[in-house]
Amino acid sequence: MSNLKRVSTGIISFFVSTMLLSCAQSQNENQDTSSNSSAPAIAKAEQDTQVKYRKEAAKRTVSQSSGVARQTAEMSMAPPLMYAPQEQMQENYAQVKDNGVIRTERQPLSTFSIDVDTGAYSNMRRFLESGRLPPSDSIRLEEMINYFVYEYDSSNTSPEKPFQWTKQMVKSPWKKGSYLLQLGLQTYKPAVKREISNNLVFLIDVSGSMRNEDKLPLLKKSIKLMLNNMSSDDRVAFVVYAGASGVVLPPTKVSEQVKIVSALEQLQAGGSTNGGEGLKLAYQLAAQHFKKDGNNRVILATDGDFNVGIVNQSELIDFIKAKQTSGIYLTTLGFGQGNYNDHLMEQLANKGNGQYAYIDSLLEAKRVLIDRQASALDVMAKDVKIQVEFNPAVVAEYRLIGYQNRKLRDEDFENDKVDAGEVGVGHSVTALYEITLTDSELRRLPELRYGQKNSASGNKKELGFLKLRYKKPDSDKSTELAEAIELESVLSDEMSPSFRLASAVTAFGMWLRDSDYLEDMSIMDIEQQAKSAVGVDPFGADQQLVQLIGLARALKPSKLEDSASERHSSGVVIER
Repeated sequence: MSNLKRVSTGIISFFVSTMLLSCAQSQNENQDTSSNSSAPAIAKAEQDTQVKYRKEAAKRTVSQSSGVARQTAEMSMAPPLMYAPQEQMQENYAQVKDNGVIRTERQPLSTFSIDVDTGAYSNMRRFLESGRLPPSDSIRLEEMINYFVYEYDSSNTSPEKPFQWTKQMVKSPWKKGSYLLQLGLQTYKPAVKREISNNLVFLIDVSGSMRNEDKLPLLKKSIKLMLNNMSSDDRVAFVVYAGASGVVLPPTKVSEQVKIVSALEQLQAGGSTNGGEGLKLAYQLAAQHFKKDGNNRVILATDGDFNVGIVNQSELIDFIKAKQTSGIYLTTLGFGQGNYNDHLMEQLANKGNGQYAYIDSLLEAKRVLIDRQASALDVMAKDVKIQVEFNPAVVAEYRLIGYQNRKLRDEDFENDKVDAGEVGVGHSVTALYEITLTDSELRRLPELRYGQKNSASGNKKELGFLKLRYKKPDSDKSTELAEAIELESVLSDEMSPSFRLASAVTAFGMWLRDSDYLEDMSIMDIEQQAKSAVGVDPFGADQQLVQLIGLARALKPSKLEDSASERHSSGVVIER
């Protein structure tokens, strides 16, 4: 009974003390302080003293109680347990839906812009190497395919005719009754590297979100790596943006590398992100030192987390589109994770006549900025469009794999005002189609009761007709190339090594996306096909692909437990 009495007395004393102090605080707050300029500071000091006194009073009261009562009082007064916050995924991706199957009789034309972006592949690698499966909408199949260097035949190319096609069709490895058509485009690659003068303005995000080691520090290392492989007469400039924008380094010859590196090392991350104002300043600087026959380019390096200035995405894109005719290209380099804005980075590059790459390591920086520097910086052609007309006498249905946000209206093909993608010297571009021939009994689309029956009198020697349209970098007039796709010449029993690689990475991307179109090919089959294609990519990326497939296979339990919709909602924003 004596213990209970002491506990009761202690608790009553605590509440009495608290009520008295609260009353005193309330009286102080109601006092007129207009005649005393120091009143706010005094009130604040008094409040702090009262809080301190309350804590001490509570401590004294609790110490008087028994062991059981002490534990009860401490639990009632203690703040809730605070756990170390986990990394919050607030990454932004555009929604990607698989292209559907098209009935050839209804729609024989397939028109799209080329795409040489590679960001989706290295971003996918970042997720897998961190032990997570990537969000389904982060997988853009055309970027997965075109990450690799295929080096198609270019023996018939020249500066006057800079393109050559490689075409092959084999039975689909993942859909019975269907075929897979490969269209491989190779651009002219001179025997001796072309000497081109570079006018590069690096637009560098130094906001607070760029502090992490995989952001601004990695960016600095990447730029240093690139400088060591540029000509001494090339010029670089640094524009930075955070809460405000400014020129850190005016256009400077690469031969003055000490000056350039010194300016680079002074960069520190901090503040909000005024990306829009930085873009304006970077374009102004590039225009002031424009090289008529050179490569004039703004290289935007950021995590895409713009939060002040021009923050509306449509306004940013409109600004970039207005600069398309200036002769200044825009390349976007993405860095970091957690708050990464993939959607914005890809859109800006698309509208800025440039390329988008994601840098997750110094090795990837080397691949993008050094190994593939010519194809990334030396533009061979702009506004490159592809149009395939499938022959309904041979092709019952088809499906373009990837290129969802690069599709064009059929009438846009000959419209020179419609923008399309750019391609560099020596670059290869690959497109794949799923094809179902008219003699197949395993079509995806149902037969129409009232549909027009396919005419047996049609030309059955041609699978289709392939057209390519492009502009030279200094021209606003398009040139068109066209050729028939002869069925007998493209049909094959076995894939070429480059075709095996392209189909393996495509199947892998479809597997990661949980695509309904991947029917008869397991992850083990994909891995084996990727192994059979090792040696195609001259920089060894195909060897790493095999390792990534194995890593994804090891994460398969997570894939089975988590549906695609759950992966969408785990802190990842999907633009619809």
